Amino acid sequence: MRVKESRLLLDMPAASPSFPEVSVAYLFIKRSLDVIGALVGIFLMLFIMAFCSFFYVVGPNKGAVLFKQKRIGRNGEPFAIYKFRSMVNNAEEMLKKDELLYKKYVANGYKITAEEDPRITSFGKFIRKTSLDEFPQFLNVLKGDMSLVGPRPLVQAELDEYREQKDLLLSAKPGMTGYWQVCGRSDVHYPERVDIELYYVKHQCLLLDLEILCKTVVQVLHRKGAY
Repeated sequence: MRVKESRLLLDMPAASPSFPEVSVAYLFIKRSLDVIGALVGIFLMLFIMAFCSFFYVVGPNKGAVLFKQKRIGRNGEPFAIYKFRSMVNNAEEMLKKDELLYKKYVANGYKITAEEDPRITSFGKFIRKTSLDEFPQFLNVLKGDMSLVGPRPLVQAELDEYREQKDLLLSAKPGMTGYWQVCGRSDVHYPERVDIELYYVKHQCLLLDLEILCKTVVQVLHRKGAY
């Protein structure tokens, strides 16, 4: 498992319900980096949107360019997360109609590979593998719903996996990338994912954020853990 390959995880302590103390200076620097990064990211997003728009007017991916979904943010506040749409228009209904596949989806940490997921279009597989589908989340970062680095924003069903530690997870602003992503992303499932995400919440600092950002660039370039 890739979790064991992460240097940062070697001395991970057991999760604790205590809330971390986060300095005002750290939050100010973090938000400043978020705004700068979001502005650069939105410029790239518009370029990608112009390049990819053709695939949303013809073929099986025809329809809206952006997909939005309700996620749970900091302090339990819901918000709409944005992505480039990689699935057919009736994706959620299609998945739930296949009871066996839906059970596998839940059991596998709310993930299934692109190869066995009938909802994902051929173009969608490409933008997921290259992580291009994530670029619209720079809009969420600029709005303040998300940060560049933080726990992955969850749907309600996933949040239930954290049980009595929900409030601890939700004390941090969710991020576009985070500790879970650089420890294996889709290759790491629950309950290991709970420990990884809570480790970040309890140890968040500027140095860790910068390390995660650097490792994320490497992950994306090597296309690791994305599907």
